[in-house]
Amino acid sequence: MNARIFFFTLVAGLFLLGVFQTVQRHLAFDIPWMPGETRSVWNIDAKIEFEATGKPVLASLSTPNSQAGYTQISQNAASPGYGLSFLYEDNKPQAQWTIRQATGPQTLYYNIQLLVDSESVDQPIAKMPELFDPEYGAAGLAAGTDIIKDAFKTSADAFSFTREILKQLNAEQPNQSIRLVLASKNSKTNILVGLLNEAKIPTKKVGALVLEDGRRRQHLQPLIEVFQEKNGKIESRLFDASSLQEVDRKDLLLWDQSGKALLELTGGVNSKVSFSMIQQDQPALAAILQKNDNEHLFNFSIHSLPIEDQSLFKGILMIPLGVLIVVMMRVLIGLKTSGTFMPVLIAMAFIQTSLITGIVGFVMLVAVGLFIRSYLSHLNLLLVSRISTVIIMVILLIAMFGVLSYKLGLTEGLKITFFPMIILSWTIERMSVLWEEEGAKEVFKQGGGSLIVAVFAYFVMSNDVTRHLMFNFIGLQFVVMALVLLLGSYTGYRLLELRRFKPLVDKG
Repeated sequence: MNARIFFFTLVAGLFLLGVFQTVQRHLAFDIPWMPGETRSVWNIDAKIEFEATGKPVLASLSTPNSQAGYTQISQNAASPGYGLSFLYEDNKPQAQWTIRQATGPQTLYYNIQLLVDSESVDQPIAKMPELFDPEYGAAGLAAGTDIIKDAFKTSADAFSFTREILKQLNAEQPNQSIRLVLASKNSKTNILVGLLNEAKIPTKKVGALVLEDGRRRQHLQPLIEVFQEKNGKIESRLFDASSLQEVDRKDLLLWDQSGKALLELTGGVNSKVSFSMIQQDQPALAAILQKNDNEHLFNFSIHSLPIEDQSLFKGILMIPLGVLIVVMMRVLIGLKTSGTFMPVLIAMAFIQTSLITGIVGFVMLVAVGLFIRSYLSHLNLLLVSRISTVIIMVILLIAMFGVLSYKLGLTEGLKITFFPMIILSWTIERMSVLWEEEGAKEVFKQGGGSLIVAVFAYFVMSNDVTRHLMFNFIGLQFVVMALVLLLGSYTGYRLLELRRFKPLVDKG
């Protein structure tokens, strides 16, 4: 009784372990359940143009930081003759080009691919930007103070204060203080930043890129990020100096969050940066593999192997499913097969050759092999010698059928070389011994059963959905193992054995 409890506990444990690992892998790495799913990827080019003055050139371009809704999957640059480095200083990523000497027009390209990822979130803000003293004239300073006092009366926090300032800056009939501030040469963005800093509210200039498929020669939209501390946590929101409302971050990529210049250039003049973008749909698994390329746990998987080895495992990991089919057909249905798991290997050969070609080739090879093997039985050879002779014979048959099909223009016949020679040799030997011991009927019964099981296994093992699931969710191996163990404990009637009760049914 204890042994039975242990057995069913083991089966349940394996099953639950497999289900848990499969679900965890889907949730943790976003591996899709079905093949053919796609993910949106933004492919963005930044084009840098400037005039080099014949001196050493150092160009530093601010690049996007991680942010909510997008995950970087790759970045590269085209810069013939330039040295290139991707730097990350003070939480500010940048691409830096260097060259000892350059003269005349120069063009540099930076490319980044971003996966639209709902699970990506903004990193916590470690500290707020430092305040600075805005530069005002005597009249401007007095006007700015009046604007701040008016906004302070009708606001409750940094964000509502910013909205009140924006109402004044964008009013249809501004008051005298606003007209005086707007009369300066500063842009509205710089004026808003100056007023907020004068009011001791930390801010930072942000360059945002509006994502729209197929757009070319776009420029960054200047925005202002306003910070405040609430309940021990630093919060921030985006504002546009020309609008009265907060900025909706949907379809908006915060490209430049450095708070400084988008491009810092020495050794060149007349620089400009423009952006082009296109939205692409990539297979979900390919995009996710790129996304998780640097994650340790994901690298500790089959996907971290070379492509050649991954292709090998795609076939190997399907064998447990074929084994499950064999166990079901033998234990529940009652079909007899030549060998326990030979049908699985035949099914794998069918995957390589295609089903019809595989069945025809298998029947022809076994039939001719049995005919030749019947002659060898009269020579009274030892088992080792007999099997070795059959192996050589199978190789010659495969070569002969391959050449013959090629000469006849039947290219499908060349695929017969995918059949496992050792398995065919053992199959021919087993069927020959079975023929001698139990007759032709038993040979056809076991041979036909093997072929039927192999066909069923072929359809399961060649299915795109099962291949996707078994390769990407290794935990399903435990589920299959649990089912095989459970079937192994079955002691009831096979389906084909129920024919014995037919006379009783007829009498009833």
